[in-house]
Amino acid sequence: MTMTAFTGKVVLITGGASGIGAEVARRLRAQGAHLVLIDIDSPRLRELAAELGGEHVVAVSADVRDFTAMQAAVAQGIERFGGIDIVVANAGIASYGSVLTVDPAAFRRVIEVNLVGCFHTVRAALPSVIERRGYVLIVSSLAAYLAMPGMAAYDASKAGIEHFANALRLEVAHRGVDVGSAHMSWIDTPLVRESFADLPAVGRALAALPRPIRKTTSVQKCAARFERGIGRRARRINVPAWVGALRWLRPLLQTLRAERAGSKTTPEWLPDMDAEVAGLGRSLSARTQALGED
Repeated sequence: MTMTAFTGKVVLITGGASGIGAEVARRLRAQGAHLVLIDIDSPRLRELAAELGGEHVVAVSADVRDFTAMQAAVAQGIERFGGIDIVVANAGIASYGSVLTVDPAAFRRVIEVNLVGCFHTVRAALPSVIERRGYVLIVSSLAAYLAMPGMAAYDASKAGIEHFANALRLEVAHRGVDVGSAHMSWIDTPLVRESFADLPAVGRALAALPRPIRKTTSVQKCAARFERGIGRRARRINVPAWVGALRWLRPLLQTLRAERAGSKTTPEWLPDMDAEVAGLGRSLSARTQALGED
């Protein structure tokens, strides 16, 4: 195998069994990395580990909401490979429905997985990453820059982990550790496909937005940008590239004028979304609800 920037590096990825996490794992394994893959979906995780070669992969079925489980997962990776060089805190879910109608338990679960789970992941792996002067990538979202009605838990959690990344960067820079955050628009992941299938109103809402914002990017293109960004120890990874502009436009987007413009279409589709959620009888996708239930 040709030597690359990832040859011999140990990369820990949460949410590593499918979607962006799985595709990044494939790319980095092809570049010579050893992998510690963590996911709550045990069958998919086992399949991916077998595909990538068991001797190069530690696959751990664990819930990022459980700090003790995350510590144990990190310990397995360190025992096998000697340490952790790179962390990709990627595990994330979304809930359905407006603040008025979303199931409070689903709202809390999104915050626990996306925000608290990110902290658990980083906290468990950070001593080894510091020892190796490594890199941490926090997978946030376009939602950190631009909120969408009906996604308050997701919006809040992704904005929260962006600031978590910013604070972490200041804390560990002098230790030789770099920290990045990733911000993506719509990516063709199971999470996005399930949301569109469950909630036709979301598709109608997106149809009213400018084409670049409503366009879905393939997982392969997204993972390719992640691969390049991780290799450069990038401070920010934006997918597509135009997402980065919204970081600078955020103050303008949050003015009353912009909010009023956005509110014109919300009454047309948000009640439909809430009715669809009521019809489903759940505020999570069926797959997400089935995984990791207490």
